[in-house]
Amino acid sequence: MSINKPFKRTVRQFTEKAKKQGGLWYYIMHKDFANLPEHYIRAYLIIQKDFLSLLDYIEPADKNLGTYSFRIHELLLRICIEIEANCVAILSENGYTKKGNWNMSDYKKINESHKLSFYQIKLPVWKGEENLRQPFKNWEFGKSLEWWEAYNKSKHDRHNEFDKATFENLTNAICALIAILSSQFQNNEFSSVDKGLSIGVGPNDGMESTIGGYFRVKYPNNWSESEKYGFTYSDIEKGENPIGKYEYQ
Repeated sequence: MSINKPFKRTVRQFTEKAKKQGGLWYYIMHKDFANLPEHYIRAYLIIQKDFLSLLDYIEPADKNLGTYSFRIHELLLRICIEIEANCVAILSENGYTKKGNWNMSDYKKINESHKLSFYQIKLPVWKGEENLRQPFKNWEFGKSLEWWEAYNKSKHDRHNEFDKATFENLTNAICALIAILSSQFQNNEFSSVDKGLSIGVGPNDGMESTIGGYFRVKYPNNWSESEKYGFTYSDIEKGENPIGKYEYQ
């Protein structure tokens, strides 16, 4: 038995039967699916623009992974703050109500509902072998995220931990943000331009374009049949309470 309506801010693989119906992304545009999604998209697009500007000065290459600077540090902090904002939105809109301040142990629960640890993100322009990232992979093995630890250390003790703000940690962090956004909205940008009007063919790499159009993403394809979405948009379009909530508790 598959899932008969989507969870809030949650993208999942569809059953083969549902795929034949087409229009699989329509549910993401439903007014009840997410609260002000364009707010999070806009924040990311500004971050992507600043990241691409940084590449005017740091060549995207294996040799530069250890580079660190104030510009990298600044952008790393902004990206991780935005990751937290998205995590809080996912948890709170799905009814998560733990008292007190939330932290990474709470955000890690999203891996249950979104399979973040299986998202792969590709940097399209890169010299070397490190252009494909799986930023949440450590969660699959019960380990912490190295780029997140680098963010925390360089934020709380910049004098001694400034060299943790590296280009490698920055690229992992922005790939993590892309994974979280993709796991909520695919590549929908909630703009006034119809998605169907987009024209262009990407590289034949088994991946898809992301919000902002620069990076590439490979979505998890290892959902069990009982975890997959099995609805069509017509099933939920006019129904009562068409969007469900994932029970994190």
